Amino acid sequence: MGIEGLAPDPLLLLAAVALDGLIGDPVYRLHPVRLAGGALSGIEAALRRLGLDGHGGGCLLFAVLGALCVGLVAGTAWGLGRLSPALAQLLHLFLLYSLLALRDLLKHGMAIDRAATGGDLAGARQAAARLVARDTAPMDAAGCRRAGMESLAENAVDGFVSPIFWYALLGLPGVVLFKVVSTMDSMVGNRSPRYLRFGWCGARLDDLLNYLPARLTWGLMALVALVLPGCSARKALSVGWRQHGLVPGPNAGWSEAAAAGALQCRLAGPIWQGGERITDLWLGLPGDPEGGRPGDLPRACVFVAATCLGFAGAAAAVLW
Repeated sequence: MGIEGLAPDPLLLLAAVALDGLIGDPVYRLHPVRLAGGALSGIEAALRRLGLDGHGGGCLLFAVLGALCVGLVAGTAWGLGRLSPALAQLLHLFLLYSLLALRDLLKHGMAIDRAATGGDLAGARQAAARLVARDTAPMDAAGCRRAGMESLAENAVDGFVSPIFWYALLGLPGVVLFKVVSTMDSMVGNRSPRYLRFGWCGARLDDLLNYLPARLTWGLMALVALVLPGCSARKALSVGWRQHGLVPGPNAGWSEAAAAGALQCRLAGPIWQGGERITDLWLGLPGDPEGGRPGDLPRACVFVAATCLGFAGAAAAVLW
C-alpha cells in the first residue's frame, strides 16, 4: 500500500474498476465530488468577498481547495492506517471507486439509444441534454445518437482514463487532485463574464492534466479497433491525427476523431447553440456514412468500454 496507504495499488485499482462496472457511481449527499464542489463554492465566495475575483483568485482557489482535499484524504488515511491497515485499504478502495465514472457514462449513452430506437424523440433529446451542452431541440434521432457517441468518446478521457493515469503516477493524491481540477473546470471554467478570469486557472489546469491521457486514448482506441469487428485501426489513427484540431480545445478532438475513424462513421454534423447553428463540421472520412444509425450508439458503448477497460488493465499491469 505504500506510505499512509496512498500509493497506487494494482489490486485496488482493478477492484475499483470492477465496483464501478457492477454498481456505478454512488449517489449520495456526501459523495467526494459533491463535497469538493461544496467546498469550492464556499472558498469562491470567501475569495470574492476579499476582492480576489481575477486570475490570482482562481489560482488561490486551486491552491486552497487542492490542499484541503488532498490533506483531508491523506490525514484520514493516516489515521485509519494507525488503527488498522485494512480500514485504510477500504478507504482507498472506496475513494478510487467513487472517482471513476465509466458505467454511468455508458448508461447515459444507452438511455439516448433506447429512447431514439423506441421512437421517443423528446426522450432522446432529453437524454442527450444530460451529456452535451449544445441545443438538443433541433436534433433528430440520428443527431441525438451522434451527440451521445461524441460524448462517450470525449468523457472516456476525463471520466476514466485521466483519473487512472494520475492514480498510476501519483497514487490516491494524484486522482484526488485531478478531480479537484476537473470540478473547478466544470464549475468555474466557463467563459462567462463572471468566470472569464477567475476560472482561467481551473480550465488551463484541466487542459494540462488531460493532455497526455487524451493522446494515449487516441493510440489505445486504434489498438482496440484492431480486435473489434467492424472497426478500423488505420482510420482511428489517421482521422485522429488529421482531424483532432477541428474540435475546440486541445484534448477533446483526439478521442472524438479517433472514435469516428475507428467506428467508420461520421460524427458531429450540424450543431446548434444559443438558438443558432454554429457549425456543420463533420468528423470522419467523407466516404463513411453519417453516424447515428440504429446500432451505432451501442457499438460506440462497446468500443469505449473496451478502450477504458484496456487502459485500466494496462495500468494495473504496469503497477504490478
